[in-house]
Amino acid sequence: METLPGVPRPSPELLSRYDVSGPRYTSYPTAPEWRRDFGPESLDERLRSAGAREPSEPLSLYVHLPFCHSLCWYCGCNVVISKDSSAADRYLDHLVMELDLVAERLGSRRRLSQIHWGGGTPTFLTEPQLERLWTELTRRFTPMPDAEVAIEVHPSVTTGEQLSLLRALGFNRLSMGLQDFDSRVQEATNRLQTPERTRSLLEHARALGFTGVNFDLIYGLPYQEPRSWARTLKTVLEMRPDRLAVYSFAFMPEVLKHQRRMPADAIPGASVKLELFRAAASAFVGAGYQPIGMDHFAVPEDELARALSERRLGRNFQGYTVKAASDVVALGSTGISDVDGAYAQNVRPLPAYYERISQGRLATERGLLLTEDDRRRRGVITQLMCNAWVDLGEDSLRDFAPELERLRPFEEDGLLVRSGTQLELTALGKLFVRNVAMVFDARLAKAERPRFSRTV
Repeated sequence: METLPGVPRPSPELLSRYDVSGPRYTSYPTAPEWRRDFGPESLDERLRSAGAREPSEPLSLYVHLPFCHSLCWYCGCNVVISKDSSAADRYLDHLVMELDLVAERLGSRRRLSQIHWGGGTPTFLTEPQLERLWTELTRRFTPMPDAEVAIEVHPSVTTGEQLSLLRALGFNRLSMGLQDFDSRVQEATNRLQTPERTRSLLEHARALGFTGVNFDLIYGLPYQEPRSWARTLKTVLEMRPDRLAVYSFAFMPEVLKHQRRMPADAIPGASVKLELFRAAASAFVGAGYQPIGMDHFAVPEDELARALSERRLGRNFQGYTVKAASDVVALGSTGISDVDGAYAQNVRPLPAYYERISQGRLATERGLLLTEDDRRRRGVITQLMCNAWVDLGEDSLRDFAPELERLRPFEEDGLLVRSGTQLELTALGKLFVRNVAMVFDARLAKAERPRFSRTV
């Protein structure tokens, strides 16, 4: 087995066996399990229950801003395409109404340890729109002094003036989407940006005092191949962001019809995809980055790397974090809350979102109240996805006897080591962490596996 720094190469037989359809486990239970009979009244109850807890207990707040100037053809997010920034004004009006609805139900529990604006492209908003949203948010909620305040930006549409304003408002984290710098890949995916523009924005962000700046890359896009990918990696490392995320492209044209605009025959197969990931991981580890979870990397002094070394890394819908609160409240179309033991997702179409909010109702479309077994399994899966380790506890033989039996082939294949009640993924096992997590998914056997992306 050929190895690169911290990155094994699985045999073709192993790769074939474990390259299956499976969840990414941004949540457990996964979104296909959520139910339509969990609606606004159900979330209302969960919010009021969360609000009855100690007021000093912090929350995480996510705001979804779906607007983009153009559509990236690989995208799997909820987006609204417009060239006119005024299109966001009505949306902001309803976000403010939703803020009031949520705040009223949370009572005096208003402290925030984490704020994340995602999209879409949040910097689609003009400076006055950005300032308005921040002002309305902080009238109702109070960011803690050490809160993580993050925003996703597209370097091609984000200005230095916007960054300066965001920093002045209180934002301290940035995530820049770049995916790949190769021109052929960019043209095939309709995601155009230059290294020069990206570097300029990064340098400006650092000068303003942003920390934990992240770059997002995607492997498995059309026309990606080792030589051009190596050039992208070299350019990225020359910029040396604080954090890097390297995501596997999920090609699901039957669900995301705009993905059909890309040439399917130019999309790398599983073995090439894995080599692209291995090349990225090897380059980043070789440059001194610490692997974080299944697809993230951070410089050793970054708080994510420190948290991983102490096995206290957390994860929510916004990614890996050390600031995750017990409850996540989400605003905007398709926003996903994780409150008081339940998931709740808002409606997607803007007219439906506007109608419900203007009626003074929460916009919940579906959700799920977790059982005690769900919570126990979520804890196991989260630990595996975050820290590549879990202690199943003294009752593991009672609670997880079938799962431990199903893990034997993983042990034999060298993916994990079992020591008493503890499981730890090997370097090889980290490549297949989703497969290991699937063993603890009690709902997966009933699911239609093809609705998930490939695990490799």
